[in-house]
Amino acid sequence: MALIVLRLFFLLCAGGVSAIINSSLPSGGPAVLPWLNFIAIMGLSVIMVVVDIYLPRKRIDTITSVYFGVLIGVLLTYILSIAAAPLLEYLGGVDQARLVLGICLCYLCTSVLLQTKDDFRFLIPYVEFVREVKGFKPLILDTSVVIDGRIADLVATGVFDNQLIMPRFALSELQAIADSSDKLRRTRGRRGLDVLNRLRADENVDLQIFDRELPELAGQTVDLKLVLLAKHLEGKVVTGDFNLNKVAKVQGVPVINLNEISNALRPVFLPDETFRLRVIKPGEGPEQGIGYLDDGTMVVVEGGRNKIGQELDVRVTSTLQTNAGKMIFAKVD
Repeated sequence: MALIVLRLFFLLCAGGVSAIINSSLPSGGPAVLPWLNFIAIMGLSVIMVVVDIYLPRKRIDTITSVYFGVLIGVLLTYILSIAAAPLLEYLGGVDQARLVLGICLCYLCTSVLLQTKDDFRFLIPYVEFVREVKGFKPLILDTSVVIDGRIADLVATGVFDNQLIMPRFALSELQAIADSSDKLRRTRGRRGLDVLNRLRADENVDLQIFDRELPELAGQTVDLKLVLLAKHLEGKVVTGDFNLNKVAKVQGVPVINLNEISNALRPVFLPDETFRLRVIKPGEGPEQGIGYLDDGTMVVVEGGRNKIGQELDVRVTSTLQTNAGKMIFAKVD
């Protein structure tokens, strides 16, 4: 409703501007000229409103970069025109030279800010302060977590509303895997590319490709580049790689490990609880059978070797938590 009122007010102001312009026209001119002014101004205003309606997703960092780029360009033009005023007066064409200088400086300042908008927090602390309060830290994805594919399902639940960042060097590594001569690696790489396309197609997901080449990343391994980039952007690394997890923690960079999330969401069974399970293969012990829960948790069943293929009521005796996951020991109830 506020946007509708704003747009109507804007169109009303445009009509008022056309009336002011028409009132300043000399009398005795062509009768059609006021109507042409009115149609031109109102047409331009309607086009602006339509463009605004059909571009609903506007990035505050891009808008702010353009705004401050033009502002800094105009300020530098004013300062340089004062400093070079004697030379410009001597050469002639002061207004023309000032106009050309202003256009060039506004373009250069806006271009620099658009290319370095990820560092914009250093120029506008308030923008970063708002992000800190809301906790919107960017999530930097590594190759393994994209190939894994669970990140797409996790983001689709709405748990993460942070910006997702896929570094260009990680994307290049993923493309190299997809082009590998090994069939298994090629399949995994193509699945990772499909996951990225799925994330980009989702309108509720803000996925960005980070193209900048930072000096501190030169010559580093991919894992260390991810950690340094997360530190540079003050974000978090999302991974399923155990070694990358350790490297990030050594560097003091927050890590979101999908395996730890998966383990935390698995159902908890306490000793002496019972549940139903299908035994699918023999275990290592002489009387042991092996079954799996829906989430992949392995269950070792004492007395289940001779009941392979059957659904049994089993009673929990103990649980074992490891880095690879959880194991449940049970016996036939």
